[in-house]
Amino acid sequence: MPGRGALNRSVRCPSCLPHFRTELPYENGGGAALAAMGVCAKINIMKAILPHPVHESYKRHRKELFWQIILPVVLTSLLLIALIVLISIATFRDSGDVDRWAAISTIWIAAPIMIGLLILLALLGGLVYLMMKVLNITPTYTGIAQDYVYLAVGYIKRASEAIVQPVLQLNGILASLIAFFEKMKP
Repeated sequence: MPGRGALNRSVRCPSCLPHFRTELPYENGGGAALAAMGVCAKINIMKAILPHPVHESYKRHRKELFWQIILPVVLTSLLLIALIVLISIATFRDSGDVDRWAAISTIWIAAPIMIGLLILLALLGGLVYLMMKVLNITPTYTGIAQDYVYLAVGYIKRASEAIVQPVLQLNGILASLIAFFEKMKP
């Protein structure tokens, strides 16, 4: 420990380095004084170099990366850019039919929304049908459950009265004793 204390006493941390101000316990009690002077413990940040995985699935992924991920994304992007250029040329030339391309664009915008809403309508219709079936079945079982709840309420009331009864009787006896002794006083 003395070697570490001597090293830390002689090192002043520049303000540009990441550091923690800390009170170091030294033999002579000078840790607090050194911390007040700005002497601190320097923490060296290690840059770990991780080994590349060499397992078979990683090797297969590296081989398939280009053909199954990068190439389809690049081709799709090029196709969309070519489609945008083609539509722009066809629309804005001298004899371009802007109204027709506006209608086509509206169809391409509205069709996915209509399909999504159709799916949502089918789901809501299925939920309404399911609720109709469930509501036809549940009154029977909820009536039975309600009967059991009424029975439980009766048992709970009787049990609570049975628990409270001795306490009330004891309080009544104590009150009558107190009244008796108060009458006995002159």
